Amino acid sequence: MQPFVFEPWSWRDPAATSNPDTAHIADADRDDAARTDNQTGTDLAGADLLAGYHVEATDGSIGKIDEATYDVGNAYLVVDTGPWIFGRKVLLPAGTVVRVDHDDNKVHVDRTKAQIKDSPEYDKDTFNTPAYREQVGTYYTGSYRDTPPTN
Repeated sequence: MQPFVFEPWSWRDPAATSNPDTAHIADADRDDAARTDNQTGTDLAGADLLAGYHVEATDGSIGKIDEATYDVGNAYLVVDTGPWIFGRKVLLPAGTVVRVDHDDNKVHVDRTKAQIKDSPEYDKDTFNTPAYREQVGTYYTGSYRDTPPTN
């Protein structure tokens, strides 16, 4: 198995983190990922297909998606954590997503609640700036270096 390379702002192939024992799960999920991967900002024409979906970290629910973008190389989710971390919103790079379950309206990410809680604070005024994107990308890249995905 090749080492995992994290690309923060791109949707990833679920098979990239699969081991042979779970390959059949990744294959089944590839259809969901492909549906999301093939949608660009222009294809969606403003529609936010994942808004309202619940987000599941490796150790439990973290909130609901407020908004998402599917722009190639610039994709992310804004998640409202509700009372879990005092109503704070977090920005999750698309690269953290391992599976989208359209039947249950859930998005699964491969980071823990603590890793997400410790991420740079979301600021609606600066989240789209290169400096903020670099800060978030660096944080999550470090989290993958320190704790590679296990699934």
